[in-house]
Amino acid sequence: MVVAAAGCATSVVPESLEPQVDKAVTFSQVVEAPDSHRGKVIVVGGEVLKAKALKGGTQLEVLQLPLDGDQEPVSNRMESKGRFLAVQKEFLDPATIAEGTRVTIVGEVTGSSLEKMDEADYRFPTLDIKHLHRWDAKRAEEPPASGPWWNVFGGVGFGGGGSRSGGGISIGF
Repeated sequence: MVVAAAGCATSVVPESLEPQVDKAVTFSQVVEAPDSHRGKVIVVGGEVLKAKALKGGTQLEVLQLPLDGDQEPVSNRMESKGRFLAVQKEFLDPATIAEGTRVTIVGEVTGSSLEKMDEADYRFPTLDIKHLHRWDAKRAEEPPASGPWWNVFGGVGFGGGGSRSGGGISIGF
């Protein structure tokens, strides 16, 4: 059924890549020792900070964010464990990956790269992208299900001896 395929149970990791993913490796471990995890395939998510075209593809600088149960990056930037660079071997126009785009990436750890972040040197873990999933920006902007809400309702009833009507306004927190 189409509805089941669009539901939360569907993984953003393609079935063909699922057996390659090393679920025991965390992003924090890769940050601490990127070279010792070289060749491992991991699932990591975050928010794109920059995209730039290279001779051999496109490089994304991503602010890592933990993934929720649907493998979607959380929106709280304070939960980040750092940044990483992910390279898409095929050309991907940087204009199609705007700053702030939330992504989940299946990538192979290739080591690290020492680059400038503003005026400081920063060691970025590096990945080759095997699969890139972009999340819909509208979904991220939806208001939370809890919190203040309001509703207007009314009704009309008929009974013996006359008609009755009523209505009201409900405000909940």
